[in-house]
Amino acid sequence: MPVRFTSLLGIVVSAALAFAGPAVAQEKTLTVFAAASLKNALDDINAAYTAKSNVRIAASYAASSALARQIEQAAPADVFVSADLEWMDYATAKKTINEATPVNLLGNKLVLIAPKDSGVANVTIAQGFDLARLAGDGRIATGDVQSVPVGKYARAALEKLGAWTTAAPKFAMTDNVRAALTLVSRGEAALGIVYETDAKVEPGVKIVAAFPAESHPPIVYPFAATLNAKPEAADYLAFVRSSAAKAIFEKYGFTLLVQPSS
Repeated sequence: MPVRFTSLLGIVVSAALAFAGPAVAQEKTLTVFAAASLKNALDDINAAYTAKSNVRIAASYAASSALARQIEQAAPADVFVSADLEWMDYATAKKTINEATPVNLLGNKLVLIAPKDSGVANVTIAQGFDLARLAGDGRIATGDVQSVPVGKYARAALEKLGAWTTAAPKFAMTDNVRAALTLVSRGEAALGIVYETDAKVEPGVKIVAAFPAESHPPIVYPFAATLNAKPEAADYLAFVRSSAAKAIFEKYGFTLLVQPSS
């Protein structure tokens, strides 16, 4: 009897494992670390990719600087998307990126925003632009100008335009571009410098001016697989270059810098 009981138990366990095995095998996940400004567009793209491939995407959005450092500290990411070339170069130099995979996929624009009900409107940004005077007693929100890409672009533009020195004391610097956007939408900052795509998805702000493209380095978003990425990362990177992804990116205001792959 004991022998028969053991055999029966073995049959039940084997059957259970056989039933569970295919379901476990089919569940695949990729972890994508992406610049905060990409959240709305990538959420849509990730959903489309999951519907197509049955691969679930776990996305983490933050400043490119924070994400690059997390990957350096062995955070389990499969794909890294930066809002500038410098942080992708940093990750590559730290040997955390598969050097054969980076592609400079997207472009964006830098804009000046104000709360929706602000009296500030139709500002002209040119050489000698007096941002400090425009802000009055209020603060100017953007990302940390030392590390967060949007802040670095903002400082470069203001230095080129001769407006940085007087405006610098008024800056409220945040951990990422979406945090700066929130400060302006809540009226906690009189002005903000963010990407055009961010301003378009936040109803609490309005764009009052665009920075001349030549006033700062081009805004470029490189996409890459990490050194230890799962094999599915290659297919995901192909998908973000597809015509289907292009339509989503353009809906949110991004510019595709490469020809769609399909």
